[in-house]
Amino acid sequence: MNTIYIDNNWVESNSSDVIAMLNPSDGTVLRNVSRGNAQDIDAAVKSARHAFETHWADMPAVERGRLLYKVSQKLIEHQDELTQLESDDCGKPTAQARADAIAIARYFEFYAGACDKFHGETIPYQSGFSVLTWREPHGVTGHIVPWNYPLQIFGRCVAAALAAGNTCVVKPGEDACLSILRVVELAREAGLPPGVLNLVTGYGHEAGDALVKHPDVDHISFTGSPAVGTLVTQVAAVHHTPVTLELGGKSPQIVFSDADLDELIPTVVRAIIQNTGQTCSAGTRLLVERPIYEKVISLVAEAFSNIQVGPASQNLDCGPLIRKTQLEHVKSYVQAALNDGLKVAGSGNLAPDAPEGGFYHKPMLFRDVPASHKLAREEVFGPILVAIPFDTEAEAVEIANGTDFGLVASVWTNDGHRQHRMARRVKAGQVYINNYGAGGGIELPFGGIKASGHGREKGFEALYGFTVLKTVAIKYKN
Repeated sequence: MNTIYIDNNWVESNSSDVIAMLNPSDGTVLRNVSRGNAQDIDAAVKSARHAFETHWADMPAVERGRLLYKVSQKLIEHQDELTQLESDDCGKPTAQARADAIAIARYFEFYAGACDKFHGETIPYQSGFSVLTWREPHGVTGHIVPWNYPLQIFGRCVAAALAAGNTCVVKPGEDACLSILRVVELAREAGLPPGVLNLVTGYGHEAGDALVKHPDVDHISFTGSPAVGTLVTQVAAVHHTPVTLELGGKSPQIVFSDADLDELIPTVVRAIIQNTGQTCSAGTRLLVERPIYEKVISLVAEAFSNIQVGPASQNLDCGPLIRKTQLEHVKSYVQAALNDGLKVAGSGNLAPDAPEGGFYHKPMLFRDVPASHKLAREEVFGPILVAIPFDTEAEAVEIANGTDFGLVASVWTNDGHRQHRMARRVKAGQVYINNYGAGGGIELPFGGIKASGHGREKGFEALYGFTVLKTVAIKYKN
């Protein structure tokens, strides 16, 4: 079956080459997808441009909202199917994949309701002038969606872009995209008009590069690594194309002595093992005030000892990593840490019947990691948690802010004054107090600073990024 989706139809790629989608749980091929190229991207952009100029941008906002709501309902109806596709393709335990299937429907539901509630302003000005602002869509938006959360990230960027009146071209991750191939079909079944949503499978350095370089793409949304994010920004700058970047993270959980450990321990564990650590916002650094450091290490290590890792179908705590190269990447960090004498305080367990062809790595807790060590500074993108003690609030802030990243952080304390001080001083796009992630928070603006990117997705804030502000000044006679 063709996997290039243009003008509400599956079409043949201009390339006869294919990309094998592997099952991370056992290494077998799930199916092949088309290796789309620049010609395919060009056809998709032309389709999106035609749809934008002929009907989508001028459609009343309330009508766009009704269509997006129909998409959300269609996604809910097919939740089980999407869960299975996401689980098989990404290697996620069923429970985690189901959460993603629920989330994408919620994104379309949320932005369906936002379509006709996103307003401009009037500005008091000189006598004889009426001044107002309009929010207008960019036009054609390009979306490069990664392999770690195909459903969720597709939902959060595409639903918002469509709600704002843009038409979309999506380049999904080459390692996992089967779930969103089904999503575009369901969107068509729900009544989304031709050309509004287009998708081209392929490699990032081919199809993705062509999308970013295309002169008729008006905005790029990219989620991925900082290195590739830099390239995307440089290429997009040739045509002055605005870019929203959601990149990596090395997010700290800062634990003070008055923290509620009953709440803390399971949250810390979930924040590192979700999607086997392949999450930009994973809680990868555990900063603990010294008086309770040993107790927290002992409790987290005990929790790790109960973690089970195995194939997605068994719905255990952790599934496999996405591919062999990612497994080798994680192993290289672990081996380097061991070579440097870092100590493992706890680890999970591999299921005895886990297929040999799967890409499995047990979660590991390293203790007493120097804040300057690369394991504490670089994004491993695997289930590796580093623990670092601190003595003072100022030292905790210094360690927390001492990486190139600034995506998410959490602070665990019952001292209200400290909660506010830390929320102010920690450099991150999101700061959570006595929790981590707030349950996903589709309504909550998400994004980072420094090497974690710029711009915001999720919530109403995303609509600002997917629109251009126009100021209109009308002169009249008094």
